Amino acid sequence: MNYQKFYQKSIQQPEQFWSDQAQQLDWFKTPKNILSKDQYDYPQWFEDGQLNLSYLCIDKHIKDGFGNQNAIIFDSPVTNTKQHISYNQLHQEVSRLAGGLQDLGLKKGDTCIIYMPMIPQALYAMLACVRIGVIHSVVFGGFAPHELAIRIDDCKPKAIITASNGIEIKRIIPYKPFVDEAIAKAENKPEHVIVFDRELDVDIPKKDYDVDYKTLVEKSASIEAISVTSTHPSYILYTSGTTGTPKGIIRDTGGYATALKFSMKYVYGVDEGDTFWAASDVGWVVGHSYIVYAPLLNRNTTVLFEGKPIKTPDASTFWRVISEHNVKVMFTAPTAIRAIKKEDPNGDFLKQFDMSCLKYQFLAGERCDVATLKWTENKLKVPVIDHWWQTESGWPMLANMVGVGLQDVKPGSASFPVCGYDIQILNEEGEEVESSVEGYVTVKLPLPPGTLSNLWENPDRFKTGYLDRFPGYYFSGDGGYKDEDGYVFITGRVDDIINVAGHRLSTAEMEEIVASHKSVAECAVFGVHCELKGQKPLGLVVLKSGEVLENETIQKQIIQDVRNEIGAVASFREVLVVNRLPKTRSGKILRKLLRNIADEKQFNIPSTIDDVAIIDEIKTIYQTHNIGIHK
Repeated sequence: MNYQKFYQKSIQQPEQFWSDQAQQLDWFKTPKNILSKDQYDYPQWFEDGQLNLSYLCIDKHIKDGFGNQNAIIFDSPVTNTKQHISYNQLHQEVSRLAGGLQDLGLKKGDTCIIYMPMIPQALYAMLACVRIGVIHSVVFGGFAPHELAIRIDDCKPKAIITASNGIEIKRIIPYKPFVDEAIAKAENKPEHVIVFDRELDVDIPKKDYDVDYKTLVEKSASIEAISVTSTHPSYILYTSGTTGTPKGIIRDTGGYATALKFSMKYVYGVDEGDTFWAASDVGWVVGHSYIVYAPLLNRNTTVLFEGKPIKTPDASTFWRVISEHNVKVMFTAPTAIRAIKKEDPNGDFLKQFDMSCLKYQFLAGERCDVATLKWTENKLKVPVIDHWWQTESGWPMLANMVGVGLQDVKPGSASFPVCGYDIQILNEEGEEVESSVEGYVTVKLPLPPGTLSNLWENPDRFKTGYLDRFPGYYFSGDGGYKDEDGYVFITGRVDDIINVAGHRLSTAEMEEIVASHKSVAECAVFGVHCELKGQKPLGLVVLKSGEVLENETIQKQIIQDVRNEIGAVASFREVLVVNRLPKTRSGKILRKLLRNIADEKQFNIPSTIDDVAIIDEIKTIYQTHNIGIHK
């Protein structure tokens, strides 16, 4: 199949193209109105169609005679557990949990937060919610109670589904106490907290609102999936916003299902019945789309992995999982490969395993450096495909579409626009730039199915954040360029979002916490290059004059404050005390300059800087503390 022809059809005849793709799904009511506008004059897909994600992920395959196929392989080196869950078993777990949620009073349009580790019950909870039209919001288990409380107040869940604990290598992370603390902090109190006890001798504090997960499932009847409209929200997923308050991305149902089914075949090259593994977490968009919904929609066996690329028990874990479970296509973040490479630079562990089942290795979540790409290609001896997308898009925006036809890989590029995404690089004035000129990465509207439909209860922020900057386009927030062959290169965020090991985090939010420390007069938090994680946050603080506390004490307190408010996921471990910060003549802190001094040998000095001498002061501090290139 010719990529250019296929792609151009999706851009020039989007309604016909996506109508054809929608026919791959088993709709309760087939849509006739393919593309229309919602109440905010924003494009929406398959408005009059009706379907159910849970039905498509489970019941459809049982009806087709595949009930005994493995739906999920749960592989947990941290608990030494392996479990194979068939589509029949998945149906029983999900349909009864859905019945239990219904018995607790949850109904279509209600919201439910899921705060779970990487265990099958997290997937059951998601599928049970969509089965009855309840809008789930999965919150990553690494987030602290403060972050969970913000999300409780934003989406006002009727219930929270959680577990006794998670496990970080060998350390037990209590989940239930975090949930209780978050509820205490939140203004909106959920009616029920459904707790799954992992039976790992972890103390679970009891509250009046608690419901035992296992008892609820045992006493509940199995229920059928209800029909919802295509535009019904399947979930809310929060992503870091530049203001420090997270944005609740709303995903529809019909467009999402259509896009995911399409992506499994044409982006990832996966056939029904294959085993697919996305080594991510259900709390992130990759987990939603490619651990749960896309593989199950496509009747794949999805691998649910509770572990790390290293230390569970060592850097051979990924290769063992691929070999043992016959994984055809695997997807992870470059940071995971870098961690493995650091522990096993020669790839000696690989020699222990038969990797012949693996056809493609996909990378995403952060920019893939050339060294990591080459090492992975060299060791795995399969095509290694860097691709790019966002929480907002829900599925790939740039990729080498292997199901259409594998094209040459250009290191540093995520290849070409995926069908449906009319990606254009614009300058400040909103005009398309020439090839190899860097600009703002945008997508001409309409976005294809499966992308965000709005922000939860915040349509104004949706408009200002994504649509107003370049009318008629969606603004990705990233900078980049197209080369003369049409390959797209993403150069990074143009705002203050940083990417730490594939996790999008707001430095503005961290900065607010640092600034609130009683000894800090002013501060800057920004991302610097990290060999392992891609980026990591660095804090510079100017102390109040007459400060009596030791610098080291202040630094430790600030690091702990960020950890308490955001969680360990922030990876905030470095705070340096400086005499002053570089500013413009109007008093704005030059954060980009601070980042450039750390990462670049050559950089432009802003013409608006009030004192050039400060650059050498900052360089000296970086050299003393081995920051960035000053090692």
